[in-house]
Amino acid sequence: MAENPVAENSEQRGASGAVLRPGRAADPVPASPDSAINAAQRTAALQQEDDSAQSGESPEPQGNNEASGEESTATGQEISESGQVQAESRQRKLRLLLRQCDRVLLMDFNLLAMPDWPDNYQVAAARRSRDLWVFSALVAASFFLSGLTGFVPAWIAGGGFGAFVIILLLGVPFIRRIYTSSPSHLDLMIRRQRMLRDARKHVAHLEGDEGLIWQCARMAEFNPALRHTRFTELLRLSERKVLPRYLTRRDHVRLYLIYLLEAEKAYGKVQAAFFEGNQEAIDRGWRSVAAVPEHQA
Repeated sequence: MAENPVAENSEQRGASGAVLRPGRAADPVPASPDSAINAAQRTAALQQEDDSAQSGESPEPQGNNEASGEESTATGQEISESGQVQAESRQRKLRLLLRQCDRVLLMDFNLLAMPDWPDNYQVAAARRSRDLWVFSALVAASFFLSGLTGFVPAWIAGGGFGAFVIILLLGVPFIRRIYTSSPSHLDLMIRRQRMLRDARKHVAHLEGDEGLIWQCARMAEFNPALRHTRFTELLRLSERKVLPRYLTRRDHVRLYLIYLLEAEKAYGKVQAAFFEGNQEAIDRGWRSVAAVPEHQA
C-alpha cells in the first residue's frame, strides 16, 4: 500500500516533464524505386507507380500531348483538302463528258435501225420479175421486127406488136399497181437510197461540227465495249469530221447505231456517278465541288 502512492507520483512527474519537439521534414518520394535510400522510400515509389498505371496517366508531359494533337489536326485538314481537290477534279471531268456527249440522247433508233429496209429476198424476187418483163418485151419486139422483114406472117407480126405495147404498159408504175401490189425492183432501190440518205442526215446532225463518237470514246472507263477494235475506223472518221459521207452501206449505219447504244449506256453511268459525287460533296459541305443550278432569267 505504501509503494503505490510513490509510483503514481513518479509517473505523474514523468508525464508532466515530457516536451514535444519539432522534427525534420519528410523525405521526398524518389522518382524510381532504384534511387530509394531505404525500404520505406522504395515502397512509396512502387505504390506511386501502381497508382499511375491504374489511373491510366501517361508519363509524357502535357506539352507533348498538345503538340501531337495539333499535328493530328493539321494532318486531318490536309487529308480533307486533298480529298476535296480530287473530288473537284473528278466532278469537272464528269461534267465535261456529259456536256460533250449529250447529243447521244438525241439518237433516233428507228431512223438508224431502218426496220423497213428491203431485204435481199425481196430485191431478188423483184429482179426476177424485172428480167421476165424485159425478156417478154424483147420477144414481142423480135416478132414484130421479123414480120417487117417478111420472115413471119403479118398477123404474127401484128400480134407481136400488140403484145409489145401491152408489156410496155404493164411496166408503167400506176398501171402495174392495178394487177400487183409487190414493189418493183426500181421501187426497192429508191426506198433503200432514201432510207440511207435519211440515216446519213441524222448522223450528220448528231456528229455536228466537232464530231460525237470520238469524244464519247472517253467514257470507255464506264463501258469497256467502247474500246472494241471494230469501232476504230468510225472513231477515226469522226475525229476527222468526215464520218457521214463514208456511211454508204447499211452495215456502216448499223455499226454506228451499235456504238451509240453502248455510248448511251456509258452516259447513264457517268450521269449517275456525277450525281452521286455531287450529293457526297453536299453532305461534306464542299461548296466548290457541288454543282450549283443556273438561275434562269
